[in-house]
Amino acid sequence: MNAQTERLELAGAAGRIQALRDRPDGVPRGVAVIAHPHPLFGGTMDNKVVQTLARAFVQCGWTAVRFNFRGVGASEGSFDEGRGEAADFQQVVQAVAPEGALALAGFSFGAFVAAQAVEALWNARDVQSIVLVGTAASRFGVPPLPPDRHDRALVIHGEQDDTVLLSAVLDWARPQSLPVTVVPGVEHFFHGQLPLLKGLVVRHLRTQG
Repeated sequence: MNAQTERLELAGAAGRIQALRDRPDGVPRGVAVIAHPHPLFGGTMDNKVVQTLARAFVQCGWTAVRFNFRGVGASEGSFDEGRGEAADFQQVVQAVAPEGALALAGFSFGAFVAAQAVEALWNARDVQSIVLVGTAASRFGVPPLPPDRHDRALVIHGEQDDTVLLSAVLDWARPQSLPVTVVPGVEHFFHGQLPLLKGLVVRHLRTQG
């Protein structure tokens, strides 16, 4: 993302996990771990939406860590339909942020994995923020978010998303009474609207104190 980006090699259940870390100026508020889109459809930690999320977190004082799921780039192992990827996510959290404030984020398939991490870590960790973009609710069983902390969550979806229909995300969110921020005219990858996406995330993070 910039000249200060650190390249990391972390230990995972399937072997090496390749990761990148960007730090803010000054003392960080905590660590944000960000998950990328589907590994079998070109998803990597260098995806533009994932990079945009990282930039938003860094701008708001968070250390941002993104990583390649097993079988992507230099990360070892092979695709595991979300199960192993959820384990990878939690192992990255343990490696880069074993304590302290935590933010969990993901795009598309990565939002599905991040939601699993929320479910697993919520009671054990200080999860201050959740950001899910293009949540793949039509393709995977995305777990609900903890109802007592919906004010900590930002769910963003494009109105014209034809990869994950907006209706599927609303069907997932409706039983939870979970708000969804809908961006009119935008498709799955937010082409031409990444600055808008970044602004929405920055505004959310700033409301978290």
